[in-house]
Amino acid sequence: MIRDIQLAPSGQLKIDWVEQHMPILSQLKREFSERKPLAGKKAVICLHLEAKTAYLALTVQAAGAEVAVCASNPLSTQDDVVAALVQNGVTAFARYGASDEEYKLHLNKALDFDPDILIDDGGDLVSLLHSERKEQAQKIIGGAEETTTGILRLRALAREGLLQFPMMAVNDAQMKYLFDNRYGTGQSVWDAIMRTTNLVVCGKVVVVGGYGWCGKGVAARASGLNARVVVTEIDPIKANEALMDGYEVMPMIEAAKIGDIFITVTGNRDIVRKEHFEVIKDKAILSNAGHFDVEVNKEDLKELSTSVKVVRNNIEEYTFADGRKVYLLGEGRLVNLAAGDGHPAEVMDLTFALQALSLEYLINERDNLRAEVYSVPEEIDRKVATLRLGALGIEVDELTEKQKQYLSSWQE
Repeated sequence: MIRDIQLAPSGQLKIDWVEQHMPILSQLKREFSERKPLAGKKAVICLHLEAKTAYLALTVQAAGAEVAVCASNPLSTQDDVVAALVQNGVTAFARYGASDEEYKLHLNKALDFDPDILIDDGGDLVSLLHSERKEQAQKIIGGAEETTTGILRLRALAREGLLQFPMMAVNDAQMKYLFDNRYGTGQSVWDAIMRTTNLVVCGKVVVVGGYGWCGKGVAARASGLNARVVVTEIDPIKANEALMDGYEVMPMIEAAKIGDIFITVTGNRDIVRKEHFEVIKDKAILSNAGHFDVEVNKEDLKELSTSVKVVRNNIEEYTFADGRKVYLLGEGRLVNLAAGDGHPAEVMDLTFALQALSLEYLINERDNLRAEVYSVPEEIDRKVATLRLGALGIEVDELTEKQKQYLSSWQE
């Protein structure tokens, strides 16, 4: 279920490009091709379907698995890349701009593939397996989750004793959140906003909703673009951190009055809502970098608006009764993927290496794992870090025996 197989040559060029800039995944692909650690298994990958994800799918395929893919967001699917995957022997159920009904159908079709293992992004596959396809959930060996949002959903299932198979919390690995969340989100969000709006950033007030690792990256890049950065938070510790990083901190109701560009990145809903729209600055730009399109309340926007129209690709203009206008980017979905190409290849090389190694870990340790949310083992985290340094030709020091003894003793 794809747009057009004739688009494959264009998609293959994109995959070939990222392959040149993802050395860790390339090394794992070579190793997997020899060892075939996933031989005889079926894997479903539910991620943003662009070139970097495609290369992950081909790496999993090289490990011996039969692979099917579906989208975790209908606006991030690149039809030419999906066509190229199909031409490479991967089964695909995805097309750009799929309706809600088609999106749900694609998820179900992917599960009809009867996977043994899975990679999820936001928890939609896992949620379906624990609601409408409970019988199938008992057959799943395990899976790996990409995002903060998905892990929140997994932990909720686990707390209620409902989780049916082990899941690896890839997002919580250091080689994921320190780099993907911070530097990947920071760069790709601004790539998308600047490409989509073609407006200047320097001198503007940028409001960042949430100061987790993604928020830190978005704020740092905004500062680097010479914007004035305001952070909104509910956590007093993170608020203090934002202050000491040099940013202003205030409630959203106050930030709404002065912000020129808003970026929500919390994993929660209604970060910008009716009371904020009622006082928001004229011509404010609204964007979201959280997984689901619920952080900017679109229902409230429509209720307050007298007209809604598309004024530029991926920009909707909402006009209020008093004449003020606000602009919503990418339908309030993940702006870096809905209106851009997502994270840089070198950053996703780290995350997707963790994903590939986590799948191998699930297969190797399946007899020892219960239906829980597991951290990525430290040895996998460190292996990815070491492979990255090796790919860059960088060496680090090692502890001497005397230093090891010193660190392990309570005596000087």
